[in-house]
Amino acid sequence: MRVCLSSAMSAARLLARAVLIVTSCALPLAAQETKPQSLPILFDARERLPKPDLSSLVRLRFLTSIDFPPFNFLDQNGKLTGFHVELARKICDELAIADKCQIQALPFGELQGALAASQGDAVIAGVAVTPELRKTFAFSRPFLMLPARFVRNLKASIGGTTVASLSGHPVGVVKGTVHEAMLAAFFPAIKPVPFDDKDGLLAAVKDGKVDAAFADGLQLSFWVSSPAAEKCCALFDGPYLSQQFLGEGMTIMLRQQDGDLTAAINHALATLSRDGRLQEIYLRYFPYGLY
Repeated sequence: MRVCLSSAMSAARLLARAVLIVTSCALPLAAQETKPQSLPILFDARERLPKPDLSSLVRLRFLTSIDFPPFNFLDQNGKLTGFHVELARKICDELAIADKCQIQALPFGELQGALAASQGDAVIAGVAVTPELRKTFAFSRPFLMLPARFVRNLKASIGGTTVASLSGHPVGVVKGTVHEAMLAAFFPAIKPVPFDDKDGLLAAVKDGKVDAAFADGLQLSFWVSSPAAEKCCALFDGPYLSQQFLGEGMTIMLRQQDGDLTAAINHALATLSRDGRLQEIYLRYFPYGLY
């Protein structure tokens, strides 16, 4: 577990290999027929973020890693790809500096040191924002939130389509996680059933030992459509977002002294969000939908 990640993002990284396997397979028929919900817009349409002059910029070096699919990974041909990689390229296109942009992959644990040593200019790799990191680095505005979700066993007798219908039902959750704390805080009427790990939780909801489970939406969205789930389950109600429990979301980390570059990236992210290009990237890498 990487200390620079929130618990939710750490859990997502632990599932990275499984997600990569799933995304390399053909979509099940149910997934093909289900249209994922739109990406929530995190930028106010009335807000106009300034676009600083980057004409003096020599180059913009994005740093990422290769072990966090579908955000950043190596494809079957060994080419660096993923949501973050494509987003970095779109940012460069929007800022009209595509010819000055580079994207380099490093081990995740080396990203912070590389940025501090000016071996790169921006880290786009799922580094969670923390008060400690804010003392040293700047962060862009968030462009994606990782929600919590419920998943239900389709054979369970749940008399409704909203979370209220889970009242009194056994709902699994991994103990000691932010999702366990969030479940208790948001849904006190639900009967929590703690599990030691994610695998035990998913096995229990699949086998009907619990009627539903509450966990990271990224993990659940891929799992329900994977062969491992055997069409047992479906996402249920939600999504649920909470900065208190799940953090500020996906951002880009920069050096504090690079204020113009941070502002320029915020301008690009806002533009990509408003004109639908961010949504297009999201749908390409999250065909099952997070929301």
